[in-house]
Amino acid sequence: MKLKKKDFIAQDLLGRIYQQTNFTNQKLPPERELAETYSVSRHTIRKALEKLTQIGIISIIKGSGAFINQQTKNSPLIYNSITEKHYDQISSKLILFRKRRVQLEEKQTFNLSDDEYIWEFHRIRYVDKQGTQIEVSKLPYRYFPDLKQKIIENSIQQYVLSKGYEISHYLTQYQAVAINRSEAELLKCKKGIPAMKIINRCFLKNGTIYAISEIIDIHYTCTYITPFNKPNLEFRLVDDKKNKSSSHNLFI
Repeated sequence: MKLKKKDFIAQDLLGRIYQQTNFTNQKLPPERELAETYSVSRHTIRKALEKLTQIGIISIIKGSGAFINQQTKNSPLIYNSITEKHYDQISSKLILFRKRRVQLEEKQTFNLSDDEYIWEFHRIRYVDKQGTQIEVSKLPYRYFPDLKQKIIENSIQQYVLSKGYEISHYLTQYQAVAINRSEAELLKCKKGIPAMKIINRCFLKNGTIYAISEIIDIHYTCTYITPFNKPNLEFRLVDDKKNKSSSHNLFI
Protein backbone atom coordinates (compact mmCIF):
# COMPACT_ATOMS: atom_id res chain seq x y z
CA MET A 1 0.00 0.00 0.00
CA LYS A 2 1.43 3.35 -1.06
CA LEU A 3 1.96 5.85 1.74
CA LYS A 4 0.22 9.21 1.65
CA LYS A 5 2.62 12.04 0.88
CA LYS A 6 2.51 13.44 4.41
CA ASP A 7 3.24 9.97 5.88
CA PHE A 8 6.10 9.37 3.44
CA ILE A 9 7.64 12.73 4.34
CA ALA A 10 7.26 12.04 8.07
CA GLN A 11 8.96 8.64 7.66
CA ASP A 12 11.72 10.13 5.50
CA LEU A 13 12.42 12.91 7.99
CA LEU A 14 12.49 10.29 10.76
CA GLY A 15 15.10 8.39 8.77
CA ARG A 16 17.20 11.52 8.33
CA ILE A 17 16.94 12.33 12.04
CA TYR A 18 18.06 8.82 13.02
CA GLN A 19 20.83 8.95 10.39
CA GLN A 20 22.13 11.81 12.53
CA THR A 21 21.95 14.13 9.54
CA ASN A 22 23.71 17.38 10.40
CA PHE A 23 20.71 19.64 10.85
CA THR A 24 21.96 23.06 11.89
CA ASN A 25 21.36 23.59 15.63
CA GLN A 26 19.30 20.34 15.66
CA LYS A 27 16.66 22.20 13.69
CA LEU A 28 14.75 21.02 10.62
CA PRO A 29 14.88 23.12 7.43
CA PRO A 30 12.13 25.74 7.01
CA GLU A 31 8.74 24.67 5.61
CA ARG A 32 9.41 26.37 2.28
CA GLU A 33 12.69 24.50 1.79
CA LEU A 34 11.09 21.16 2.75
CA ALA A 35 8.21 21.82 0.33
CA GLU A 36 10.72 22.36 -2.49
CA THR A 37 12.75 19.27 -1.52
CA TYR A 38 9.70 16.97 -1.57
CA SER A 39 7.84 18.82 -4.38
CA VAL A 40 4.69 19.22 -2.30
CA SER A 41 2.67 22.09 -0.85
CA ARG A 42 3.55 23.71 2.46
CA HIS A 43 0.21 22.39 3.75
CA THR A 44 1.45 18.81 3.21
CA ILE A 45 4.71 19.66 4.97
CA ARG A 46 2.75 21.05 7.93
CA LYS A 47 0.76 17.81 8.16
CA ALA A 48 3.99 15.76 8.18
CA LEU A 49 5.52 18.01 10.84
CA GLU A 50 2.29 17.79 12.84
CA LYS A 51 2.69 14.00 12.97
CA LEU A 52 6.32 14.30 14.13
CA THR A 53 5.14 16.75 16.81
CA GLN A 54 2.37 14.40 17.98
CA ILE A 55 4.82 11.53 18.51
CA GLY A 56 7.31 13.75 20.32
CA ILE A 57 10.10 13.73 17.72
CA ILE A 58 10.14 17.49 17.22
CA SER A 59 8.91 20.62 18.96
CA ILE A 60 7.69 23.58 16.94
CA ILE A 61 8.42 27.02 18.34
CA LYS A 62 6.35 29.67 16.63
CA GLY A 63 8.56 32.09 14.75
CA SER A 64 11.68 29.96 15.30
CA GLY A 65 11.05 26.62 13.57
CA ALA A 66 10.98 22.86 14.24
CA PHE A 67 13.58 21.50 16.67
CA ILE A 68 14.56 17.85 17.21
CA ASN A 69 13.92 16.46 20.70
CA GLN A 70 17.13 14.64 21.66
CA GLN A 71 15.45 12.31 24.17
CA THR A 72 13.51 10.62 21.35
CA LYS A 73 16.48 8.31 20.65
CA ASN A 74 16.33 6.70 24.10
CA SER A 75 13.65 4.14 23.16
CA PRO A 76 13.58 1.63 20.28
CA LEU A 77 9.82 2.26 19.82
CA ILE A 78 9.43 5.54 17.99
CA TYR A 79 5.64 5.38 17.84
CA ASN A 80 2.70 3.12 17.17
CA SER A 81 -0.89 3.72 16.14
CA ILE A 82 -1.90 4.46 19.75
CA THR A 83 1.11 6.42 21.03
CA GLU A 84 0.97 8.81 18.06
CA LYS A 85 -2.45 9.94 19.28
CA HIS A 86 -3.13 12.43 22.05
CA TYR A 87 -5.24 11.25 24.98
CA ASP A 88 -8.13 13.46 23.91
CA GLN A 89 -8.31 11.37 20.70
CA ILE A 90 -8.58 8.10 22.65
CA SER A 91 -11.44 6.85 24.81
CA SER A 92 -12.29 3.54 26.46
CA LYS A 93 -15.45 1.61 27.23
CA LEU A 94 -15.27 -0.93 30.06
CA ILE A 95 -17.04 -4.19 29.27
CA LEU A 96 -15.86 -6.27 32.27
CA PHE A 97 -14.19 -5.40 35.57
CA ARG A 98 -13.77 -7.85 38.41
CA LYS A 99 -11.61 -8.88 41.33
CA ARG A 100 -10.98 -12.63 41.42
CA ARG A 101 -8.75 -15.29 42.95
CA VAL A 102 -5.39 -15.73 41.24
CA GLN A 103 -4.92 -18.72 38.90
CA LEU A 104 -1.77 -20.83 38.51
CA GLU A 105 -0.13 -19.00 35.58
CA GLU A 106 -0.99 -15.62 37.10
CA LYS A 107 0.44 -16.71 40.44
CA GLN A 108 3.71 -17.57 38.69
CA THR A 109 3.77 -14.41 36.58
CA PHE A 110 3.07 -11.99 39.42
CA ASN A 111 4.82 -14.05 42.13
CA LEU A 112 1.65 -14.24 44.24
CA SER A 113 0.43 -16.78 46.80
CA ASP A 114 -2.62 -19.05 46.37
CA ASP A 115 -4.95 -16.90 48.47
CA GLU A 116 -4.27 -13.60 46.68
CA TYR A 117 -6.42 -11.74 44.16
CA ILE A 118 -5.99 -9.96 40.86
CA TRP A 119 -7.97 -7.34 39.01
CA GLU A 120 -9.13 -8.34 35.53
CA PHE A 121 -10.69 -5.89 33.11
CA HIS A 122 -11.79 -5.95 29.48
CA ARG A 123 -12.19 -2.72 27.56
CA ILE A 124 -12.73 -1.42 24.03
CA ARG A 125 -10.47 1.43 23.03
CA TYR A 126 -11.69 4.00 20.54
CA VAL A 127 -9.34 6.13 18.44
CA ASP A 128 -10.98 9.17 16.87
CA LYS A 129 -14.32 7.60 17.94
CA GLN A 130 -13.69 4.39 15.99
CA GLY A 131 -13.45 1.02 17.79
CA THR A 132 -9.85 -0.10 17.31
CA GLN A 133 -8.74 -2.32 20.19
CA ILE A 134 -10.06 -4.96 22.54
CA GLU A 135 -7.86 -5.18 25.62
CA VAL A 136 -7.83 -7.79 28.40
CA SER A 137 -5.55 -6.78 31.29
CA LYS A 138 -4.67 -8.17 34.72
CA LEU A 139 -3.04 -6.39 37.66
CA PRO A 140 -2.24 -7.71 41.17
CA TYR A 141 -4.71 -6.48 43.78
CA ARG A 142 -1.79 -6.33 46.25
CA TYR A 143 -0.28 -3.30 44.46
CA PHE A 144 -3.47 -1.60 43.30
CA PRO A 145 -6.24 -2.08 45.90
CA ASP A 146 -8.02 1.15 44.89
CA LEU A 147 -8.29 0.50 41.15
CA LYS A 148 -11.59 1.89 39.84
CA GLN A 149 -13.57 2.01 36.59
CA LYS A 150 -12.76 5.70 36.01
CA ILE A 151 -9.03 4.94 36.18
CA ILE A 152 -9.33 2.09 33.66
CA GLU A 153 -11.21 4.30 31.22
CA ASN A 154 -8.34 6.78 31.32
CA SER A 155 -4.59 6.00 31.62
CA ILE A 156 -3.31 2.94 33.51
CA GLN A 157 0.28 4.17 33.13
CA GLN A 158 -0.57 7.50 34.72
CA TYR A 159 -2.32 5.67 37.57
CA VAL A 160 0.71 3.39 38.19
CA LEU A 161 3.03 6.41 38.32
CA SER A 162 0.63 8.23 40.67
CA LYS A 163 1.02 5.31 43.11
CA GLY A 164 4.74 6.09 43.36
CA TYR A 165 5.92 3.17 41.21
CA GLU A 166 8.61 3.59 38.53
CA ILE A 167 7.83 1.93 35.20
CA SER A 168 10.89 0.33 33.62
CA HIS A 169 10.08 -1.52 30.38
CA TYR A 170 7.71 -3.78 28.46
CA LEU A 171 8.18 -7.25 27.00
CA THR A 172 5.97 -7.38 23.91
CA GLN A 173 5.01 -10.18 21.54
CA TYR A 174 3.17 -9.68 18.24
CA GLN A 175 1.04 -12.24 16.42
CA ALA A 176 -1.02 -11.87 13.22
CA VAL A 177 -4.60 -13.06 13.77
CA ALA A 178 -8.07 -12.87 12.20
CA ILE A 179 -11.01 -11.25 13.97
CA ASN A 180 -13.53 -13.78 15.31
CA ARG A 181 -17.29 -13.31 15.51
CA SER A 182 -17.49 -11.90 19.06
CA GLU A 183 -14.58 -9.50 18.44
CA ALA A 184 -16.20 -8.33 15.21
CA GLU A 185 -19.42 -7.54 17.08
CA LEU A 186 -17.56 -5.49 19.68
CA LEU A 187 -15.49 -3.55 17.13
CA LYS A 188 -18.34 -3.30 14.59
CA CYS A 189 -16.23 -4.74 11.80
CA LYS A 190 -16.30 -7.81 9.55
CA LYS A 191 -15.43 -11.23 10.91
CA GLY A 192 -12.16 -12.60 9.54
CA ILE A 193 -10.41 -9.31 8.81
CA PRO A 194 -6.69 -9.25 9.74
CA ALA A 195 -5.63 -7.87 13.09
CA MET A 196 -2.61 -7.77 15.38
CA LYS A 197 -2.55 -9.57 18.71
CA ILE A 198 -0.21 -7.79 21.12
CA ILE A 199 0.81 -9.46 24.39
CA ASN A 200 2.50 -7.23 26.97
CA ARG A 201 4.29 -7.86 30.24
CA CYS A 202 4.81 -4.57 32.05
CA PHE A 203 7.74 -4.19 34.45
CA LEU A 204 8.60 -1.85 37.30
CA LYS A 205 12.19 -0.78 37.95
CA ASN A 206 12.51 -3.30 40.79
CA GLY A 207 11.79 -6.13 38.32
CA THR A 208 8.17 -6.68 39.43
CA ILE A 209 5.59 -7.36 36.70
CA TYR A 210 2.76 -4.96 37.44
CA ALA A 211 0.43 -5.91 34.56
CA ILE A 212 -0.09 -8.35 31.72
CA SER A 213 -2.34 -7.57 28.78
CA GLU A 214 -3.58 -9.05 25.54
CA ILE A 215 -4.73 -6.61 22.88
CA ILE A 216 -6.47 -7.21 19.56
CA ASP A 217 -5.95 -4.21 17.26
CA ILE A 218 -7.47 -3.89 13.78
CA HIS A 219 -5.51 -0.77 12.76
CA TYR A 220 -2.09 -1.47 14.28
CA THR A 221 1.06 0.08 12.83
CA CYS A 222 4.38 0.77 14.52
CA THR A 223 7.83 2.17 13.79
CA TYR A 224 10.99 1.03 15.61
CA ILE A 225 14.67 1.89 15.54
CA THR A 226 16.58 -1.41 15.81
CA PRO A 227 20.36 -1.46 16.37
CA PHE A 228 22.23 -4.08 14.34
CA ASN A 229 22.88 -7.14 16.53
CA LYS A 230 26.15 -8.61 15.16
CA PRO A 231 26.60 -11.29 17.90
CA ASN A 232 23.10 -12.64 17.16
CA LEU A 233 23.86 -12.82 13.42
CA GLU A 234 27.13 -14.67 14.07
CA PHE A 235 25.37 -17.12 16.40
CA ARG A 236 22.69 -17.85 13.81
CA LEU A 237 25.27 -18.34 11.04
CA VAL A 238 27.26 -20.80 13.18
CA ASP A 239 24.08 -22.67 14.09
CA ASP A 240 23.08 -22.81 10.43
CA LYS A 241 26.47 -24.29 9.47
CA LYS A 242 26.09 -26.96 12.15
CA ASN A 243 22.64 -27.91 10.85
CA LYS A 244 23.90 -28.17 7.26
CA SER A 245 26.85 -30.28 8.39
CA SER A 246 24.55 -32.65 10.29
CA SER A 247 22.26 -33.01 7.26
CA HIS A 248 25.27 -33.79 5.02
CA ASN A 249 26.54 -36.48 7.41
CA LEU A 250 23.20 -38.30 7.22
CA PHE A 251 23.95 -39.16 3.58
CA ILE A 252 27.58 -40.26 4.05
